[in-house]
Amino acid sequence: MYKNDGILRRYSEGFKLKILAELSTGKYSKRELGDIYGVNRTTINEWIKKYNRKDLMNTRILVETEGETSRLKALQKEIKQLKELLIKKDLDKLALDSYLEVAAEELGYKNVDELKKNLNIKP
Repeated sequence: MYKNDGILRRYSEGFKLKILAELSTGKYSKRELGDIYGVNRTTINEWIKKYNRKDLMNTRILVETEGETSRLKALQKEIKQLKELLIKKDLDKLALDSYLEVAAEELGYKNVDELKKNLNIKP
């Protein structure tokens, strides 16, 4: 609506408070007030934050069925188990690589790859 029109708008404190007062009555929505007074909704949101009027911010209410909640908990549990398995696998690989480095050094190989090649261990 006002995008790139080159006009810098400044609103008085009284005007801002008037908009917030009208919004608090519940008679008009942010969109309706924005249309009536020519103010962007995001600007109204900034005023709500500025004057700490959290009661005027949009509230989200999440409605879930019992099945959705239990499914979500089951998925979160599965994710946790998979993360733990991945960490264990990474630690096992790190330990194996360390053992191979020590073995290669002790057995006189130039590097771990030479030891793996000699023992037919795939990378």
